[in-house]
Amino acid sequence: MNRRTRVMIVDDSAVVRRFLSDLLTRAGFEVMATAPDPLFAMELLKKDRPDVMVLDVEMPRMDGISFLKQLMASAPLPVVMCSTLTEQGAATTMAALAAGAVGIVTKPKAGLKSFVQDDGNGIVAALKAAARANVGALSRFPASSPATPGAGRAGGAPAAPAAPGLLAPMISTTERVVAVGVSTGGVQAIEQVLPRLPRNAPGMVIVQHMPEKFTASLATRLDGLCAMQVREARHGDRVLPGVALIAPGGRHTRMVRSGAQYHVEVFDGPVVNHHRPSVDVLFRSVATAAGANAIGLIMTGMGDDGARGLREMRSAGAWTLAQDEASCVVFGMPKEAIKLGAVDEVVPLSHIAERILAAASRSAHAATSR
Repeated sequence: MNRRTRVMIVDDSAVVRRFLSDLLTRAGFEVMATAPDPLFAMELLKKDRPDVMVLDVEMPRMDGISFLKQLMASAPLPVVMCSTLTEQGAATTMAALAAGAVGIVTKPKAGLKSFVQDDGNGIVAALKAAARANVGALSRFPASSPATPGAGRAGGAPAAPAAPGLLAPMISTTERVVAVGVSTGGVQAIEQVLPRLPRNAPGMVIVQHMPEKFTASLATRLDGLCAMQVREARHGDRVLPGVALIAPGGRHTRMVRSGAQYHVEVFDGPVVNHHRPSVDVLFRSVATAAGANAIGLIMTGMGDDGARGLREMRSAGAWTLAQDEASCVVFGMPKEAIKLGAVDEVVPLSHIAERILAAASRSAHAATSR
């Protein structure tokens, strides 16, 4: 870019506004404006617009999520949310991500001044990713409404329709499994895929780059929207049809096979490709454990985590999918996988569920002989 990325900071804390402005200026951003609350920010936006915005969640006069929804409905721009690292804050911020926020930055309740002065607090990286976001993809899909956990299953709302033939038991004696890797823009993307799958869809393991506590809130939110059961993965969980496991933030998740059964192992370890959990860790384990019985999917996200692992899955006989550029918030991870020759199909977000089901209906032999 020939000019510096312009940022607006909306936060009710004067300390945050001041020190965050200093931090971003040192990092090469132009802080064009700061605002103590959304109503003040609205007046500023009438005069000038930033490239990206840092938005607090809890503020006086109007909360950040209500403001975000108005912003995305009228004049969308990339937004990074700030939230305290608590279960309540995680659930609230999950709603913000579903409403169109590009990313999240967690801030502590104590030591706030030292946090916003720290170059390694993640805000700079999050804003750099946000500056590359496809705003059209952010606003194309409406946010899903919160629902009662399990609303898509028995006793709740009707289950999502399945592709023809997929409600019948799987013909193959070996269960098919799906491994998914996603990062920036992922909450909105996943909410467009999982609710379209039937309750007996192949078992899934999903790595979404996200801090601890946030993945549990993501699983709870998705469980309320899907016919499948969605929960945060626990060490030793079986990968079963009708169940989607979300890798816990801050720990790696891999798949292992014991006889005809698949399980997940949740473990500590060094970051891989700057992430923990890492998509590559999951994908490589699935290549070994499931081979041609697996389907791999890489979706919106910055960087290249998952590209090499997806290539290993494809080499082992798995069918592999990548989200297309037009529907990605950030076409980083899928682009790198495509460049490596790791992808069988490049698919718009709106067709991914359909293609997962179509791939699951193929026999393992058909996948290896493609």
